[in-house]
Amino acid sequence: MHRRFSAIGLMVACSAVCAQNAPAPSRGQLLYTTHCVACHNSQVHWRDRRLATDWDTLKAQVQRWQERVLLTWSDDDIVEVTRYLNDAIYRFPQTSDRKG
Repeated sequence: MHRRFSAIGLMVACSAVCAQNAPAPSRGQLLYTTHCVACHNSQVHWRDRRLATDWDTLKAQVQRWQERVLLTWSDDDIVEVTRYLNDAIYRFPQTSDRKG
């Protein structure tokens, strides 16, 4: 019985440490998960006929869709969502909008 409680205690402690060390979500990730993920599951990004083929076309699609659903994001918000999607899924070379 004592070992069982020790194992549970160790699991709880490990979970707490892992949660503290997890990086905070980026602004782009928060915007995407708040406003986009309901309609855009991961399948939309991996389909054969996707419209994003490089950094600039990915950014254009983020711009297009935020306008279409009336989000009125700033240019910085658009870049952050583009960066999040690129880092998480696309992996295109970032040809513009580099971090300063």
